[in-house]
Amino acid sequence: MEIGSMSAAPVGNGVVGSQRDLSLVPERLQRREQERQLEVEKRKQKRQDQEVEEEKSDFFAAAFSRERAAVEELLESGESAERLEEAAARLQGLQKLLNDSVLFLAAYDLRQAQEALGRLQAALAERRQELQPKKRFAFKTRRKDAASASKRDAAPGAPSPGNILASPPPLKEAEALGSSCVCGFSNLESQILEKRTEELHQRDVLLTELSNCTIKLYGNPNTLRLSNARNCTVFCGPVSTSVFLENCSGCVLTVACQQLRVHSTRDTRIFLQVTSRAIVEDCSGIRLAPYTWSYPGIDKDFEDSGLDRNKNNWKDIDDFNWLAQGVASPNWSILPEEERMIH
Repeated sequence: MEIGSMSAAPVGNGVVGSQRDLSLVPERLQRREQERQLEVEKRKQKRQDQEVEEEKSDFFAAAFSRERAAVEELLESGESAERLEEAAARLQGLQKLLNDSVLFLAAYDLRQAQEALGRLQAALAERRQELQPKKRFAFKTRRKDAASASKRDAAPGAPSPGNILASPPPLKEAEALGSSCVCGFSNLESQILEKRTEELHQRDVLLTELSNCTIKLYGNPNTLRLSNARNCTVFCGPVSTSVFLENCSGCVLTVACQQLRVHSTRDTRIFLQVTSRAIVEDCSGIRLAPYTWSYPGIDKDFEDSGLDRNKNNWKDIDDFNWLAQGVASPNWSILPEEERMIH
């Protein structure tokens, strides 16, 4: 009896253990199958996403090439203001196509497209200047007015240029910038400069060869280019399309835009709102913070610009000189909150 009872116990435990093992096997297999299916689905989704991106890239390449050829044809045969304005409109559409495609374009393709746009914009400015030689006759009286204004400013008791709102003579500005669609300031030092909403609306703004200046641009420009500036502070309202910085140092820029491109610039702070990823190239000491500038009428300027105020990629930066994955670029950084003062 004892032997029977003793032998029964192990048999009973073995049966229970076997049943428990059998109940666990399907669960492990089921979990493994689920993981396998998830992996298969993940790979399938990745392939589909890649195919979609390739389709988008192919569509962009075809559309960009077609519109680029159309703009080039208009510029080559642009013997009338109407054809140049058509080229300008199509060029603006080309810029929008690029802005909308930034997220899925490869860095190389993006760079090539931006360089092509830059060349077309420069060619458009040249053609506009070639078609406007007659405008120089209208500046003769303005030159006299500018000269008399200079005499008034030089009179005893007149404030020094560094303490007044300064603007270059219309002739100098028009000749330097070359187009009624372009405005801005050039070749000035230690000045306080300003343009208002009515002067800026959907125009291209060029700021070049400036030193130790403070520039305030109240309004909605189409583009903004800051070039060859030293120790300048620029406040700008919402820019509908692109902002370009090149060959600048020791500057402060506060701007909202669709696209920002910074080239050959160092030791510059940028207070930014941008709806695509900003790009830096051949730069060092770039420090970024969110856009904070405000002035009466800025809400209307944002509406006119078409920018989404709820979308800001101010710290999503592509550095064309830094391709190391997972390692932060040494060429730009986030500006600490305690240093986000504009002065």
